[in-house]
Amino acid sequence: MGVIEFISPLRHSRVVADFKANQNNALWLSMTQSPAGRSQYFSLDLLHDLHELHTEIKHNGGTWFANGAKRSIHYVIMKSAHPEYFSLGGDLSYFRECIRNGDKKLLRDYSMLCVDMIYDMCTVLNKNATTVALIQGRALGGGFEGALAADFIIAEEHSEFGFPEILFGLFPCTGGMSLLARRVGVHQAERMMTNGKIYSASELKMLGVVDEICPRGQGVAAVDRFIAGHAKQRIARQLLQRSRHRLAPLDYDELRTVVDEWADAAMNLAPPQLRVMDMLIDMQRASVAG
Repeated sequence: MGVIEFISPLRHSRVVADFKANQNNALWLSMTQSPAGRSQYFSLDLLHDLHELHTEIKHNGGTWFANGAKRSIHYVIMKSAHPEYFSLGGDLSYFRECIRNGDKKLLRDYSMLCVDMIYDMCTVLNKNATTVALIQGRALGGGFEGALAADFIIAEEHSEFGFPEILFGLFPCTGGMSLLARRVGVHQAERMMTNGKIYSASELKMLGVVDEICPRGQGVAAVDRFIAGHAKQRIARQLLQRSRHRLAPLDYDELRTVVDEWADAAMNLAPPQLRVMDMLIDMQRASVAG
């Protein structure tokens, strides 16, 4: 087993990559945030680090160097190092700064980094592997989208999901519609992205969004059990996953169009909507402080 921290000398965010070199060859990616070692949202630093890691996996042909040899990655598990949050989504404080400065380009560039992260998860990480999102707490906005990019979602029973963007006049911009529609259909996806509701893990299990629920604190063990069962028919199941992705592929041009429309809408938010965003920024900061 090899543990590698992907840390840029110019940034403070990190992704801890833990590769378990055995018959299942599972790569665990834990999103962390210095200095507390936790991650509550997708900062620019974290997005860049994820991009670097995805690029390395792609360049290595879906392999990982461990125990003196290259090994094929069979499973990729994305989780957060924070015990209560998978991810609260985008960096709302950064959004607000871009809007205040009238800088649509920076806002769009940030969102395209998020799109690239999602697209990589759906086209790079799962090209030869099965991807799993382990949710241990809240997955909101872009955090929910990140979870939806995985082949399978395993959630601890206390986990919550939702798209709060509509509360301040925006909408999910990094694949939410495309990803959710693949699981529940277009009309249901639109309803879920516009009702502002926070969904429990059990509600999403009934809708077919969450694949498995486990007791609080048992997420890692649940993923290990899932992998042990999946691996018995790994080749057949992976070929079925590939077929599913071919039948419902992510359209990069569509994702880019959504980002363009989102950036235009963000730059034209009204003062009451910006006040709601400010309130959510305070909540996001409070979670970081906690």
